Amino acid sequence: MIWRRARDKAWPLILGLTMLIAVVWAAYTQFGPVREAVDTAERFFYDQRLLWTQTGQDDFDTEVVVIDIDESSLARIGRWPWPRATVAELTERLWDAGVVVIGYDVVFAEPERNIAEQVAQAVDDPQLKNRLDRLREQFDGDKRLADSLSKGDSVLGFILHSDQAGTKVGSLPPPTKDSLSIEQRPLTVFRLPSVTASRPELVEAAGASGFFTVRPDPDGVVRRAPLLLGYEDKLYSSLALEVVRQYQLLHSIDIISKPFADAKAIDRVELGGLEIPTDYRGQVLIPYRGPEKTFPYVSAADVLEGKAAEEKLEGKIALLGTSALGLYDLRPTPVGSAYPGVEVHATLIDAMLKGDFPRQPAWAEGADFITLMSSGLLLTATLPFLAPLSTLILVAALLAAVIATNLWAWAAHGIVLSIIPTLAAVTLITFVNLGWGFLFEYRRRNMLRQRFGEYVPPELVEQMAERPDEYNLEGETREITLLFADIRGFTTLSEKLDAATLKSVLNRFFTPMTRIIFEHHGTIDKYVGDMIMAFWGAPMDDPEQRKNALEAAFAMLRETDRLKEEFAAEGLPAIEIGIGLNTGPASVGDMGSEYRRAYTALGDSVNLAARTESKTKDYGVRLLVTEHTREGLEKQYSFREIERVQVKGRNEPVTMYEPIGGL
Repeated sequence: MIWRRARDKAWPLILGLTMLIAVVWAAYTQFGPVREAVDTAERFFYDQRLLWTQTGQDDFDTEVVVIDIDESSLARIGRWPWPRATVAELTERLWDAGVVVIGYDVVFAEPERNIAEQVAQAVDDPQLKNRLDRLREQFDGDKRLADSLSKGDSVLGFILHSDQAGTKVGSLPPPTKDSLSIEQRPLTVFRLPSVTASRPELVEAAGASGFFTVRPDPDGVVRRAPLLLGYEDKLYSSLALEVVRQYQLLHSIDIISKPFADAKAIDRVELGGLEIPTDYRGQVLIPYRGPEKTFPYVSAADVLEGKAAEEKLEGKIALLGTSALGLYDLRPTPVGSAYPGVEVHATLIDAMLKGDFPRQPAWAEGADFITLMSSGLLLTATLPFLAPLSTLILVAALLAAVIATNLWAWAAHGIVLSIIPTLAAVTLITFVNLGWGFLFEYRRRNMLRQRFGEYVPPELVEQMAERPDEYNLEGETREITLLFADIRGFTTLSEKLDAATLKSVLNRFFTPMTRIIFEHHGTIDKYVGDMIMAFWGAPMDDPEQRKNALEAAFAMLRETDRLKEEFAAEGLPAIEIGIGLNTGPASVGDMGSEYRRAYTALGDSVNLAARTESKTKDYGVRLLVTEHTREGLEKQYSFREIERVQVKGRNEPVTMYEPIGGL
């Protein structure tokens, strides 16, 4: 039985394994369209996890405040870029308010025109030229900004970008590392060919500089940020990293690497006691705290006008940037389609200080593979043998466990585990099995209808089709009640009638007899010449099989009497039948050859039923039943014992009875 079931389920097992192999290939292939489809799905699920665990504004505490060049500041102070003297005044007011570190998410790449110098060049009067030369320093905005930067720990920003022309504007700070290799192995960081930085005198005056370049994912959404980038074989650190270094009063940044093929992969960045895990490219996942302006914002105009509350600024890290739409520093992120770029850097700084970056540890890929394979193999091995409801329960429980584990790892430990391959494998294997199950059940029900439609009443065929597992076409031994009915004198009858009339008589006889057997829940086994063989108790169980068979026999005899009158009126010969019933074990099932098969019964009980019918002629009765059929019917029907007969082929004699009064 187990082997037969396994054989029947071979295709869903094979298809399940095929789906699992296909998902494993899709999960680890680098084939473009497939890789992009998997990555897109993973990015979507990552975004949902991030949105689910956002900190939000109500309970958010941070050391970072954004000094916002917002729409109000542009309206009150003027369009950007502001004069350097205005930026210098803003910087000095921040120092005065107790800000600890200022990071600039802006670049001062071009020198500012000195009005005194420009006028001096335009006049010829020597005396006026001398007076304007003395005013040159007073109107030198770059110098004034440099002076204000030098009064505290300030960090300028610069841009590393992919302009293939290799342009260089402005001056870079000293690199974080003088080489892009470790132990003569290249680092696996991104390298960019072009830079736009601030004026040399400003870079020199500032305490540090860092790039604020971000690299969106292929869908344009900013989910990661590089902490390290390469330029001209030197390594530079990000604005956020340099701000935290200044805030922690550290002189250097430690870069921890690990072997990666023939290169060195970034493993983590260390700032004193802070450890920042990165991917092999030196990037981190940005742990967005909430939608835009989750961080505290202070309008730059309010600072310049002395309206900003000092308690919002004292002891804080201030980042100067913009949320104004017209200044084009709004980024698409998982938490908003127009998220201020300056708040991206604020998020990075906050995460560095709190040590809560999302991470993908080295063992995560192995855990993802184990989850995928164990889930896929479990379903492949079990679903072919489960009913649809059990399938749905198991799949729902497995999906709940996988998703809950994934979300728990994220929410409790900040660990990012892959989930899309596992979800895809579970979904595909489930659909394959459900689809195959429905197809298999449809074919099996159709087969039952086709096989039993000729033998079993239509309503019983439909009941069988609804529960095909309960009916076995293979050979089995069951207790059944058998009926043999035979037209007496058929040879003489056939000699009196031509072939067409004989055929009509037989059809008119067999049709109502078959209907009667079906009405009493019997199964037609076969027609042989003028004989009908039927049985009760297979393929469907029938606790009332003896009674149903006896009632069918009575009805057949009554129908025979009606047919005699009908045939006599038509001048046809009268017909008589004899019926024999026996109950006992028999082998029933779909039997035959590969060319033709039939659902039939075989065995000693069948032979005894046939011999019982033949004895009706010897005793001059129309209906005989054996003692085995009579058992249990004594209280419902009357029986006349005919004789205890030694039937050919049996050692023990059998008592035969004639039912009385059923007609």
